[in-house]
Amino acid sequence: MAPNLRALLAALLILLTLGAPAFAVQPDEVLGDPALESRARTLSAELRCMVCQNQSIDDSDAPLAKDLRLIVRERLKAGDSDSQVLDFMVARYGEFVLLRPRMSWRNALLWGAPILVLVLGALGAVLALRRRSAAAPAPRLSAAEEARLKALLAEGDGAGSTKP
Repeated sequence: MAPNLRALLAALLILLTLGAPAFAVQPDEVLGDPALESRARTLSAELRCMVCQNQSIDDSDAPLAKDLRLIVRERLKAGDSDSQVLDFMVARYGEFVLLRPRMSWRNALLWGAPILVLVLGALGAVLALRRRSAAAPAPRLSAAEEARLKALLAEGDGAGSTKP
């Protein structure tokens, strides 16, 4: 095998390894009951890592994310439903812990802002088009007015002209 081909294959292998998803759940965290573990993974995917902020606690390696995963598993083992676990986490850490915020009056602006921006943009476009069409072009001159204008322009060119 040529040295260049080996280097290319090694680089490709490294890139593929780096691109693989990293699951942060450690073997000692996994529950013995597959059904509970599945629920825990689903809930962990819905909760935000407070350190990473753009990852779920299921994907994060941060120590706080591990603590949150353990809390989720403890609550599930205690018999809590999925909604009770999420409510517990929201009560403890605030609604920011949810990757997808709930619809409520407190965050209505968050959910309504895109619609509000679209409506205001459409309203502005309609008003601009109305103004543009309302500004009618200047009326055309009558034949007499055009003749008078040509006479005035001819007079102006000849009276003060310093052309050779």
